[in-house]
This record gives sequence, C-alpha cells and structure tokens, in this order.
Amino acid sequence: MRKLKIYLSISVLAWFAFSCMDDENWSNRNKLNIDVSSLNTDELVFISNEGNFMYGNASLSVYNKETHELINNIFYKQNGVPLGDVAQSMQIRNGLLYVVVNNSGKIYVLNMGKYPHLPAYEYVGKITGLTSPRYIHFLSDTKAYVTDLYAKAITIFNPLTFQIIGRIDVNNHSPKFYQHPTEQMVQYGKFVFTNCWSYDNQILVINSETDQVVDSITVGLQPTSLVMDKNNKIWTVTDGGYEGSPYGHEPSSLWRIDAKTRQVEQSFYFEMGSWASEVKLNGSKDTLFYINEGIWRMPVTSVKLSEKPFIPKEEKLFYGINIDPTNSEVYAIDAIDYVQPGVVYRFSSEGIPQDTMCVGIIPGEAVFY
Repeated sequence: MRKLKIYLSISVLAWFAFSCMDDENWSNRNKLNIDVSSLNTDELVFISNEGNFMYGNASLSVYNKETHELINNIFYKQNGVPLGDVAQSMQIRNGLLYVVVNNSGKIYVLNMGKYPHLPAYEYVGKITGLTSPRYIHFLSDTKAYVTDLYAKAITIFNPLTFQIIGRIDVNNHSPKFYQHPTEQMVQYGKFVFTNCWSYDNQILVINSETDQVVDSITVGLQPTSLVMDKNNKIWTVTDGGYEGSPYGHEPSSLWRIDAKTRQVEQSFYFEMGSWASEVKLNGSKDTLFYINEGIWRMPVTSVKLSEKPFIPKEEKLFYGINIDPTNSEVYAIDAIDYVQPGVVYRFSSEGIPQDTMCVGIIPGEAVFY
C-alpha cells in the first residue's frame, strides 16, 4: 500500500467476508497457542508484511537475531484472527507493539511485556475510527499522532486508553488533488514535521502544543519518507511522480532541511526515470541510507551523492530498508513480485550477507526490540 499498488484480480467474496469479520469476541477464536519461549529475548526484529491490497492477508513475522529463528504469521497464531488488510507500519512503546493496519482503518495493540500475565503478541486493544492510517508518532505517554492518507487530518489518540482525543485539520482545500496526505513524522522541540506524499510536495510543520499546522516546506514531487540526523537536519527523498501523472513528473531527489530554520540546505537530483525511496539513518544518525534500485549510503555531511551502491540491486526488488540502531546492520526488504512471500536480507554494517528470511507477502518494515 506504500506505493498504492492495485491488484486487479481481487476476490470480492473473500474481501467482503474479511471486511465484515467481527474481531470483538476474541475468546472464540481458534488460537494455536504456539511456544514463543525462544523469543523471550531483547534481540528481536519484527517484520510487518503488508499483504495484497483488499485481500486481508497482511501478517507479522518475528526474527531472533541471536538464534536466527523466524516465526511467520505470529499475530494469527497467537490470536486466531487475520491481522487485516495492509500492515503499513509498527511502533514499540512501553511494552506494547502498535501495528497500523492501513486499509482496515485500525491499529492493533499487542502485548510485548507490559502485561506479564498475558502471552506475548496477544491482542490487548485497538484504535479505531481511522480512515487510512499510516504512521504513529508518540509525543508522551498520553498523546500520540497518527497520519492518514485520505482523512485530510492527523488523528490524536491517548496510548493509555486507546481512545481518539482529537484531530488536526490538514486540508488545504485543493480543488484538483486530495491534499494533504500525511506520512512519516520527526520532531524538533515542540514541532512535528510530516511529509505529504501522494500528489503532493509539502512537508507540514505542526505545533504539538496547539495541535495546529503552523508552516510548510516545499520539496520535490511526492516525498516518500522522513528522518532527522544527529545535526537536526531533516532528510526526505522524493519519487518524482510518474510519466503521465496529472500532478507532474520530474527526477527523484534527496533533500536536506534545517529543522530549526526550516530552510532547504541541499537538494540532490537523480537521473530521470529512477524512482528513489525509503530514506533511513543508522543508530548514530550520522549515515544516511536510501533505495534507488540498489541500496546507497552516504555521510550526512556529504556534499555529493555516492558514486556506487552500498548493496547492488542485482536481481532483487528492494522495497524497503531498515537499519539496526545497535550495530548498523542493514535489513533489506525484497518484495520479489508482490504476490509470493517476500524476503528480508540481513547484511552487516559493511554490507556482508548475514542471513536470509522468507517472510510474508510484501514485507514492508522491520522494527527492532
């Protein structure tokens, strides 16, 4: 769903059955109650698998970095119900795992140790009333933001109660395009920045004390992701749209913005026809990674792009990357063909292959615990 891939051979009956499924009465579900004792460690990686749009086949995988053990479909095995339609992103906070399920319009909350009397990965709550949720940003123990693709608003919820407590209007009332669709978030002081990807070119600035949009920054067409480095510089990569797009088409680009002044300091343009995506940082936030067919890296102080990829594309379809904050290992996500189960490749901080994991359909994000 990150790139809104639409799969035409949709099974309408299967989707209707899933969309009408009652997920309130969890006690009647056929839980498998698998042994997860081997995952009682701090060396875990959670992988969200988006699944195919409108198929309801999203899933969650768990990988043990020490033993290399992998358990797929852990949500279903522990809870007896499917995860839903398009697992977009995840966050771990205060012993809970929040899984944003985009096309289902909800966020599932799973036990990660906050409730010792409950099994790991068991459902403990959900946030509903969302349109097309994308990413979570926690401001405190009692306040969090959720961006949205279609709502023209950012939802505010209380992580203690899982209840919605407000919304931030981001509608610019464009008569032609559905703006603003909000995506990833970073924070500098009291200000939260979010990139607007689909048919947009803005990074919005939100005052988290007043919950209002107070500024915006213009970048290239369709900024896909957002990070902030150790020098408080915000980085975004744009995909440039596509040929024939009513919003326009231009080369993909990489942008650096000063969070304090909100001024663009540098923009790097790629060759026309490339489709860059997924900017990430290592744990010390001094090295930038991004996808442009292959995986590239560069120091955040660099004044020019790298000349060769850190990890070459070869026969892979790199769909996402995540960097382990503890050792800068790279987890490179290969969607293969968006139909069969995808693969996650684990590389050392120097790009040496370490492991290969066959996970669910369209793996999208890895989160480290």
